Amino acid sequence: MNKGKLHKTLDFIQEIGTIMYVGGILSHIVIGIIFSDADAITVYNVYVYKEKSAYFLILPGLALKVLSDIVLYLSFKKKPIWLKLKFVAVAFLTINAFFFLVPMMPELVALAKESLPSGKLSQEFIDREHTEQFIGQLNIVPLLSELVLGSFRPRLGKEKSGLE
Repeated sequence: MNKGKLHKTLDFIQEIGTIMYVGGILSHIVIGIIFSDADAITVYNVYVYKEKSAYFLILPGLALKVLSDIVLYLSFKKKPIWLKLKFVAVAFLTINAFFFLVPMMPELVALAKESLPSGKLSQEFIDREHTEQFIGQLNIVPLLSELVLGSFRPRLGKEKSGLE
């Protein structure tokens, strides 16, 4: 496959990965806002949904992005600065997802489930939910950076060209 066709294919895979990844995250945000003052049963169901959508949308989308970035990176003889920076952003997002956010999902579901008998969310759940929201917000700058760098491939520093 020639480089032009390879890059178009990788761009397509990136788009699909971005739709899955960002779409899943946005659905988490929207459902969290809509049901922010809900009863314990609804919150439990919201977190079951969030956990499943993380496994079916967010993580596979991130995996598509990471794999296509690796192939893209390997396709360049001289690695452009934008691609190196994109890699740093994706690495941050990946580490944040696998080491912090994804392990929190089953914990939040379990804490919400423990709250069902009393009908009131426990303080432990509320504290853990705030931690998850804070860690998720840390993704904003790296995610926007990764999207801009991947979409626009800017020439940075003393780079001569973006594609080889």
